[in-house]
Amino acid sequence: MVTHVPSEAHGDERGALLNFIEAQRGALRRSVTGLTEEQAASRPSASALSLSGLLKHAAETELSWLRMAQQRPNERMNTENAYADSFRLKEGETVPAVLDFWDGVAKQTEEYVRGVPSLDDTFPLPEAPWYPKDARVSVRWLCMHLVEEIARHAGHADIIRESLDGKNAFELLAMAHG
Repeated sequence: MVTHVPSEAHGDERGALLNFIEAQRGALRRSVTGLTEEQAASRPSASALSLSGLLKHAAETELSWLRMAQQRPNERMNTENAYADSFRLKEGETVPAVLDFWDGVAKQTEEYVRGVPSLDDTFPLPEAPWYPKDARVSVRWLCMHLVEEIARHAGHADIIRESLDGKNAFELLAMAHG
């Protein structure tokens, strides 16, 4: 899991963007290191957020943005309750399964970003009250938004994890690297 993206590691703009996305994924993924399913699902504050819910939400949100860019329907967001359900594991879902799912989404994201002719290529945003009418964004914007989205939730995860057992990001990084 990438934690620091050195300037020489990415090679080009696409590589840099993908490495920064992966660094934020790693920060969020590390938040569940050494926890049980119950601990990962717990909500140690007034917030409704849990670590396992944040993992699932980040993975499903990345898939949603990828499907928008590909102009394909999102198979995971097919019910009225899908957004709310993205913040919690449902019956039969586990942290390892969510992490595996996210690995697959990450691979698809990388293939898409590496495969588009230009980071300036644009795609339309769906009609929604929170998007301007006929809004379009570029693949570069998509990558920057994924960094922003995942980093926001990695910060939430830091606070939740410290509330659970006092472990901070540096301790989790040490645990992850043995």
